[in-house]
Amino acid sequence: MSHALPPTKPSPLLRSFRLALLTLLWIIAAGFTAWAFGALRFDFPYFKSISPWAFLVLIVGIVLLTRSLWKALALTALACSLVLAWWYTQKPRNDRPWQPDVAQLAWAEINGDDITLHNVRNCDYRSPTDFTPHWETRKLRLSQLTGVDMFINYWGSPWMAHPIVSFQFADAPPICFSIETRKEVGEKYSAIGGLYRQYELTYIAADERDVVRLRTNYRKGEESYLYRTKMSPERARERFMEYITNLNRMRDQARWYNAITTNCTTAIRSQHPTSERLPFDWRLLVNGKGDEMLYERKMIATDDLPFPELRTRALINPAAQAAEKSPDFSQLIRQNRPGFPQN
Repeated sequence: MSHALPPTKPSPLLRSFRLALLTLLWIIAAGFTAWAFGALRFDFPYFKSISPWAFLVLIVGIVLLTRSLWKALALTALACSLVLAWWYTQKPRNDRPWQPDVAQLAWAEINGDDITLHNVRNCDYRSPTDFTPHWETRKLRLSQLTGVDMFINYWGSPWMAHPIVSFQFADAPPICFSIETRKEVGEKYSAIGGLYRQYELTYIAADERDVVRLRTNYRKGEESYLYRTKMSPERARERFMEYITNLNRMRDQARWYNAITTNCTTAIRSQHPTSERLPFDWRLLVNGKGDEMLYERKMIATDDLPFPELRTRALINPAAQAAEKSPDFSQLIRQNRPGFPQN
């Protein structure tokens, strides 16, 4: 007479491993659920006040009514994956009702050494929201590009900043590039919304008297710091053409902004060839420390000053406010600034 062997129980070690794995997967699922809730809240075009909460009720129901936690986990992952699949169908556009300061897209015609840059912004400001838009065409020669300067702008937290890259020409005024959200009429920036598909990305090509003076002279509580990079003219021309290439691509195909992956700093890094990108540094995300990173990597001119003194002397707000609408604005904000040649 045969006797069935009693089922073997998993070892304590195996039970602990399964419990740890289940706990980890549920933590991931909770994060995925929170992301999906936000995607429905910010990006779903219908019933925005109801759909995210209905989704959350569905997930809670799955957890409470499904006996197996593993099965509940699989159903939760499926529900979130369906939201993700829908989310990826959202396409950026260039034909929305844009705010006047981002109404035009910069683009360029390239003919050997000659570059014709269209829709360079040079607004006449009376306040941050009261201005007359001007969009200009600039004729540039790549061979006359001599270097690159970097503005770092702060609007509150010392941990977050906005970089503006300014290309210097021997025979033409500087051209700035500011990577920003392209907001629609009535739309305001949301840090959480910036994690989703709320905003298209835009590369603003502008005169320094526009994009810099707006921040130093008209917006309240903002500070701008100016640094001279050590970039050679040859490398500067390569960087300039990366911006031009992206301008023209985005004129044909819009791109989404993302507060982490495609923002004003990470977009600069990602447009470089992979082999030429800076090693990743946490200060690329917490970019208020970006000037400190550039100093440590010896990428900016310092006149042998310690960083705190260099940074103090790099503040341009008083000089910019004194220069105001002067045609020599760009020269005046560089006077007595470390790293810059003085006349």
